[in-house]
Amino acid sequence: MAILVTGGLGYIGSHTVVELINNGFEVVIVDDLSNSEKFILNNIEEITGKKPIFYPFDLKRKELLNQVFDAHQIDGCINFAASKAVGESQVIPVDYYENNLFSLINILQEFKTRGISNFIFSSSCTVYGQADSMPIDENTPLKMPESVYGKTKQMGEEILIDFAKAYHRKITLLRYFNPIGAHPSAIIGELPIGIPNNLVPYVTQTAAGVREKLSIWGDDYPTEDGTAVRDYIYVVDLAKAHVAALKKLMENKSEETMIDIYNLGTGKGSSVLEVVKAFERANGVHVPYQICDRREGDITIAYANPAKAEKELGWKSETSLEESLRTTWEWQKYLNSRNS
Repeated sequence: MAILVTGGLGYIGSHTVVELINNGFEVVIVDDLSNSEKFILNNIEEITGKKPIFYPFDLKRKELLNQVFDAHQIDGCINFAASKAVGESQVIPVDYYENNLFSLINILQEFKTRGISNFIFSSSCTVYGQADSMPIDENTPLKMPESVYGKTKQMGEEILIDFAKAYHRKITLLRYFNPIGAHPSAIIGELPIGIPNNLVPYVTQTAAGVREKLSIWGDDYPTEDGTAVRDYIYVVDLAKAHVAALKKLMENKSEETMIDIYNLGTGKGSSVLEVVKAFERANGVHVPYQICDRREGDITIAYANPAKAEKELGWKSETSLEESLRTTWEWQKYLNSRNS
């Protein structure tokens, strides 16, 4: 059975493709390479011994997407394809709405026409906005997200829920907290284009001398050390959750509507400064930083209650913050060797 993985050469997508192949799935990737690189495809093959089928195009091109569905017996989809930078989404909001929502709708049109089910959506804890209490579980009320990126994820969820109810399909919404780290092989990892928007690749690039200083966006939050707190989850642990969620969808042979929602995190919050210090400890390197003004769209604190995923999927995050940050540094060293 073939699983369509959109954005499958991106950060979380590539790690999930590895786990899917290791679990016996055939994978068809569509990725426009706007936030990824072609060499990742070869590295997936090096890790797994199998090269996924790959189509390089933008999902907004409906005619090309139609050809993929004609060419393959698609049994499900994991949709990672989206623009994802919180800060950038505030500057070019229309681009984010177009890219993140039109691509999703085009896939669902194919699912509707062809009677396909088993759809997993790469969502985000940003759909909760600034939650009133911690930890955040799946019953925490959704608020208006602080960023356009978060709004596109919340809208995407609403579209999928309406789709599932109208056509009696099976979907899963996976609300990630903050993925970090790289594959133990150190040949796939987070590959930001230009200046990183996420904390950890900015940390690694600063440690490697690519960036002069790490910018920490605000030290006046109402937290223990004044910096924002997030739940940092190892990307391979996160990838394994997708396989568990897919298996649960596919094992359910009922024709009834099925809507699963899971928070994927560690259940522990770490501040920005705690992450920087943990990185320095794990790798024996120094990370110079400067404090900057808060960044629009950021919230103060968010960490998960992942108990539902553990109970229903038999999944939980197992990798420590320091070990995750060690793999990130190994990936950065691999990138340095490629560029030297």
